[in-house]
Amino acid sequence: MHRLFVAIRPPEDIRTRLLSLMGGIAGARWQDDDQLHLTLRFIGDADRHHANDLAEALSSLRFSPFSLSLAGLGQFDRKGRTHILWAGVQPHDALQHLHRKIDRVCVAAGFPAEERAYLPHITLARFGRSGGDTDGFITHHAGLSSAPFTVDEFALFESHLTQSGAHYEIAATYPATSAPL
Repeated sequence: MHRLFVAIRPPEDIRTRLLSLMGGIAGARWQDDDQLHLTLRFIGDADRHHANDLAEALSSLRFSPFSLSLAGLGQFDRKGRTHILWAGVQPHDALQHLHRKIDRVCVAAGFPAEERAYLPHITLARFGRSGGDTDGFITHHAGLSSAPFTVDEFALFESHLTQSGAHYEIAATYPATSAPL
């Protein structure tokens, strides 16, 4: 089985900026450079046949390049505790549009429709039950921003779960076209 997701890999200067923020929170499992991405659609487990069908179907998707910027920090909580610390991006319109297009391709390829609300973000850290307090970190870095960067491709990733964490491998990349969003 292949564990798949579709994502945007931020450019190196954006990843370097995010990596420079990391540290100072007890219990945080910080992402490394290879793990920094902006998920467009989580797919989950797929056999080789369905994975290949999806990879081919995604190649038919058309989108125009667009710009994003880093925009603040936030967190997702689970059972009253911080579960994920993330960096936001903006604007959301082009991302939302691309997410919907990818979701339609996934459904047409036989995968269930995405039911969760889509909130574009780049995960910085994950926390277990002993996660530390993120309030000071979020307050200190609340003004996180960046110059705009161009999104001119997305990728199909395969996630390999290991004892030391997830390892992501790009299975295929899909460049932007000149077609309008």
